[in-house]
Amino acid sequence: MSDKKKGFIAEFKEFISRGNVVDMAVGVVVGTAFTSIVNSLVKDVIMPFVGWLIGGIDFADFKLVLAPTAGETPEVAILYGTFLNQIINFLIISFVVFTMVKILNRFRRKKEEAPAPAPQTPEDVVLLREIRDLLKKDQPQE
Repeated sequence: MSDKKKGFIAEFKEFISRGNVVDMAVGVVVGTAFTSIVNSLVKDVIMPFVGWLIGGIDFADFKLVLAPTAGETPEVAILYGTFLNQIINFLIISFVVFTMVKILNRFRRKKEEAPAPAPQTPEDVVLLREIRDLLKKDQPQE
């Protein structure tokens, strides 16, 4: 291998092993998993409840048919119900993320507000103070 290729590979390894890149990769994986959880929450829990509240209507079925099925030609339709589902999904994800950020910020503020412990006085300073106090005690009072 030439020095140029070794340098490139070493540089790539250094780039990958940086904390920011690894943190970002973990964030993407966790975010993807979190998105599927929220999607399921919306699709399987919230939307059926909302549909039940408004009379058993499933938003996914809402569409505006522009051209009906004709033989082999599939139906042409604007699926605005699916779009409504995505808007609700977005709003719920945004709300959950906002709530998580608020909770994290509250914990950070509590950490910052906690008073720092008083710094311990170095041992030599403590000894010097004791000597000073002893000398003051031994001096005659005027």
